[in-house]
Amino acid sequence: MTHQVCTTCVMDTSDPALTFDDNGVCNHCRDAIPQIEKIRIRPEESEKRLKELADQIKADSKECTYDAVVGMSGGVDSSYVAWLAHKLGLRVLAVHFDNGWNAEIAVANIESVVKTCGFDLETYVIDWPEFKDLQRSFIKAGVVDIEMLSDHAIMAAMFDLAKRHKVKYVLSGTNIATEHGMPRAWVWNKQDLTNIQDIQKRFGSRKIKSFPTMGLLKSIVKRYLGLGFKFVEILDLANFNKTKAMKELEEKTGWRYYGGKHYESTFTKFYQAHILPEKFGIDKRKVHLSALVRNGEMTRDQALEELAQPLYDSEELRRDKAYVLKKLGFSAKEFDKIMSEPPKPHDFYKSDLALRTFLKNLARKLGR
Repeated sequence: MTHQVCTTCVMDTSDPALTFDDNGVCNHCRDAIPQIEKIRIRPEESEKRLKELADQIKADSKECTYDAVVGMSGGVDSSYVAWLAHKLGLRVLAVHFDNGWNAEIAVANIESVVKTCGFDLETYVIDWPEFKDLQRSFIKAGVVDIEMLSDHAIMAAMFDLAKRHKVKYVLSGTNIATEHGMPRAWVWNKQDLTNIQDIQKRFGSRKIKSFPTMGLLKSIVKRYLGLGFKFVEILDLANFNKTKAMKELEEKTGWRYYGGKHYESTFTKFYQAHILPEKFGIDKRKVHLSALVRNGEMTRDQALEELAQPLYDSEELRRDKAYVLKKLGFSAKEFDKIMSEPPKPHDFYKSDLALRTFLKNLARKLGR
């Protein structure tokens, strides 16, 4: 395939499914821009909708200790969700998922925001030896979405915590404005427990015991049949602008920026800035910067300038690689050998993809 870059954003043909119109505009821009325009509303309308949402949450949660749960990583999106909930007067239980990879600045950010907002904080600490073995398995398996382990566990843990505290709402930092346009080939379905189990069975040395899990049927029952909580993407009501949100958080809570999308985690930084580009030819900055371009937060030229910068300072890479390999129990030789092997698609291993596709098609026919 001939290399081509979108004329509107900075996505290129490293996304194997990327298509262009006659003007060189990619399918992500064609899909996302109408969605962004749809959620862009006047400030007074945004305030009205947020107040209506807050009033509904409060009314539904009168008998509960908390109005909502907010999962916090110390990053921009989750921190701003917490701050927004505070401004709306919601009683929030802040939940932090500690998978053993938090950067110090992430912990400091969580503490600053929670303290400023006056929220209770509950930290879910995962069993490190078990999680370490799972991460080792995914790296050995050669699949692209190593981070699906954390994402899967976070969602499963959130369901369990919401049930334990009888909370009816979870406020999410997922948003259209700054998170659209992720190529399907770069990720895998986070709820594919079958995939996790098979990879661990093939490459792991431990059984999955305490790792929070939620299989396909459990997720359908809880999310789609209304037996869990309501998942609210509140930032889509708030005219979310990442740049403005960061400035407000810094001024109001003492929050500090950590250098890159999801770099509040040491492993995520190493994964996105080294493993993905070196083994898979993926630079996720293209997605993140393209989203900011579409949201009007930077120009295309500014995004291209940022892409021209190296992903890692050489000394920082040397230090982070040594730290990550030691923590995961890989020798440099073993890790480099794995990195040199061809990638494998997730569905090379067992997966619930076929069942999930069947159920989606069935739901579509039934009009659900």
